[in-house]
Amino acid sequence: MPGAIYAEGLVKTFGDVKALDGVDLDVPEGTVLGLLGPNGAGKTTTVRVLTTLLRPDSGRAVVAGVDVLKHPNEVRRSIGLSGQFAAVDEYLTGRENLTMVGQLYQMSARDAKRRSVELLERFNLADAADRPAKTYSGGMRRRLDLAAALVVSPPVMFMDEPTTGLDPRNRQGLWDVIQELVAGGTTLLLTTQYLEEADRLADDIAVVDHGKVIARGTSDQLKQRTGGERIEVVVHERDRIADARGILSGHGAARGAAADVAVDQHTRKLTVPVSGGAKLLAEVIRDLDGAGIEIDDIGLRRPTLDDVFISLTGHAAERGDTDTDTDAKAGAKADADTDTTLSEDQS
Repeated sequence: MPGAIYAEGLVKTFGDVKALDGVDLDVPEGTVLGLLGPNGAGKTTTVRVLTTLLRPDSGRAVVAGVDVLKHPNEVRRSIGLSGQFAAVDEYLTGRENLTMVGQLYQMSARDAKRRSVELLERFNLADAADRPAKTYSGGMRRRLDLAAALVVSPPVMFMDEPTTGLDPRNRQGLWDVIQELVAGGTTLLLTTQYLEEADRLADDIAVVDHGKVIARGTSDQLKQRTGGERIEVVVHERDRIADARGILSGHGAARGAAADVAVDQHTRKLTVPVSGGAKLLAEVIRDLDGAGIEIDDIGLRRPTLDDVFISLTGHAAERGDTDTDTDAKAGAKADADTDTTLSEDQS
């Protein structure tokens, strides 16, 4: 049986731009899939297709057990969506925005007001609850938009870079909300440029580039693909770099053959892949000390998702400037040129 979110062979082009080139996804119920990729990789287009906002050229998608192409209205009843940009009515207060969303979901007026109070407190907006949203800062609008996506508790949630623009405290607060939702059985597809966010929240991670899923696995599985541990040393004196390099080379993962040691002359930092953990680190420290090499810093570093991202896509993840995403721009162009929103008549 397909998971709560399932996609097979999704293809979408905008003129000469192929935003999606055969995307396959399967997200089990009650789990979080982190969708990572450089700007323009196809993340937002994937979300737009799965949330019925965009019709693919080919492929199949099922959300909450419902075919996205055949029954889009039914899909919309089962999902929540927080897009890249805050979608709130700036002339309504924060409280009115959330109450309105609740009533659109056919909640009673009393329940909608009660839920709005809960969410305003949860997202640290209670003090501004009765101010028009147009007086909110960008971060406050983002939090209000996220609160609106959570007025009801849908079985499937889509969050497209939800913490962009949030300060660390509010980002942490949203992480707590997401973990509570998932603990309660919600399935979440999360796109993010904050790799620590995917590391913290995602049960599984899919890396997208040029409209294709190029890697899939848990955070640990993806990290293992980039290699093992490495020791990083910053020597105090630049003229001892060569000596330190010789010592590190002998301790590298190659063992028996000189290991490659990366050297940054400017920072005086040397990096070597190793296997042996903390015990080997202690040996390296002893050998450097025995050779009279003074060090400013030394540590055992394990691969991060940043390393994975660079290894798979050729560059680090880009934070911010999400409005320059190729897929977001292509999607906006499509909305301006044609009516791409699905309707029940297309079933």
